[in-house]
Amino acid sequence: MRFYHTCKLPGRIMGIRLLHFSSVVILLLLLVAGALTALLPNIKEDKMLNLRRERKSQSQIASDSFTLIMQTYNRTDLLLKLLNHYQAIPHLHKVIVVWNNVGEKAPEETWNALGPHPVPVIFKVQTANRMRNRLQVFPELDTKAVLMVDDDTLVSAYDLVFAFSIWQQFPDEIVGFVPRKHIPSPSGIYSYGSFELQSPGVGSGDQYSMVLVGAAFFSSEYLELFQKQPEAVHAMIDETQNCDDIAMNFLVAKHTGKPSGMFVKPVDIRNLEKESNSGYSGMWHRAEHLLQRSYCLNKLVSIYGSMPLKYSNIMISQFGFPNYANHKNKL
Repeated sequence: MRFYHTCKLPGRIMGIRLLHFSSVVILLLLLVAGALTALLPNIKEDKMLNLRRERKSQSQIASDSFTLIMQTYNRTDLLLKLLNHYQAIPHLHKVIVVWNNVGEKAPEETWNALGPHPVPVIFKVQTANRMRNRLQVFPELDTKAVLMVDDDTLVSAYDLVFAFSIWQQFPDEIVGFVPRKHIPSPSGIYSYGSFELQSPGVGSGDQYSMVLVGAAFFSSEYLELFQKQPEAVHAMIDETQNCDDIAMNFLVAKHTGKPSGMFVKPVDIRNLEKESNSGYSGMWHRAEHLLQRSYCLNKLVSIYGSMPLKYSNIMISQFGFPNYANHKNKL
């Protein structure tokens, strides 16, 4: 019996060695598994990284792109043509169409059927045909820069890209292509006037005090400021169905204490009104148009208690700038 027990001992030793070996293998496997787990991405950190990238992307969109706002009335054919043109403009993030044809369906289905389009177009159907509808604070607006263009105006891509680069340097001003001025009189009454591009060598050129928002870049913050203007300003615009652009220049000049706008001389800007099949003519054809504009100037001076508009003669051109207005023409 003693011999039997002596022979069994090596088996026990083998079992103990096998158990020890198994423990080492398991420990090694756990260490390898731990190392592999450490190499896997942290879900929480991954979500935070994606969130940061998304925020950075949204921030870049807000500062490096612009939103086009175009108000339209009775010019559906021109609208579709212009939307097609502006789709190709670099830095354009979104288009907001302010549809003023009350009771008439917006051409959204027609536009979408012509797609796909690289830039989204949002149609904002209005309940009243008001000139100041385009100056609303639209919830879809998520860029710092607004490009506002009339529904009969075609501005070339290179003009817009250049003007946007200028606005990025002067974001508190209206940067656009159509300058105008107020003309004082000894009696203290103001009249509305055009801007004359003069011949070289004639003084320092003409001056302007307004840049019209019908073809211009400006800060989206000014739409919020416009809503906070005295009710009398809004009532004047509704009464005349005119002068919202003059009111915007008053707002900016009063807000900054500087000239409200900066004139960029366009290379290629066209009025396409004659190409429309609707037969609708713009307000500037009306006999009372200039009288209304002068009336608005004096009404706004009365509302604000002073004349905030300031003159400038700076003209920025793609072919050497800054410069004085020095080419004989009328804008």
